[in-house]
Amino acid sequence: MKRYSSIIYIVSLACAGLIFTGCATNQATAPIPANSGHLIVTRVANFGENLGLVVSVDGKDVGSFTEGRSYSGYLSAGQHVITARADPRQPGARPGRKTLTVQAGQTYSYTAAWSGGNLVLVRNP
Repeated sequence: MKRYSSIIYIVSLACAGLIFTGCATNQATAPIPANSGHLIVTRVANFGENLGLVVSVDGKDVGSFTEGRSYSGYLSAGQHVITARADPRQPGARPGRKTLTVQAGQTYSYTAAWSGGNLVLVRNP
């Protein structure tokens, strides 16, 4: 009976490993959406220790990013409004905004930084 339990345990672990490996592989190899451009928004190094960076696309939040994290996603071709704000909101600080006309196959990279107490989105070369 003990040997039978050991075999079931080993087979169960092997199946679980295969399932998790398959899930990770599918996420990493997700196809790039057709007719889209790649948007990357990073935090400047001195953004703020206790501040999150909230990125919005066309008025919808796409994520909140802490130190060392950044947004990376695909946008359909056409015009979009990108907004970056601090969380928690800083009194008197305006969010950074950019209107971006996305072309399919292009990459757009910005850094969210502070300028005069307001957030700005600076285009990376």
